[in-house]
Amino acid sequence: MKLPRDISGEELADLLQKHGYKVTRQTGSHMRLSTTRGGEHHATIPRHKPLRVGTLNAILKDVAEHLKLDRDALIKSLLEQ
Repeated sequence: MKLPRDISGEELADLLQKHGYKVTRQTGSHMRLSTTRGGEHHATIPRHKPLRVGTLNAILKDVAEHLKLDRDALIKSLLEQ
């Protein structure tokens, strides 16, 4: 599945709340999201508008691996309304 090109860091953080992630701290322009679903996991997301495609891909791959999902399935679940 093709990655969205216009998603910001804050939008991604909001979307990841569907999977139990919450912002636990912010340092400068980076947010740290954490979840205890499926074990403890942390992801750092820059508050850039928009996120670079490589950065977005790396974050989604990391989260998908933790949730034991395919990256495309994660993207689909995040973008569903």
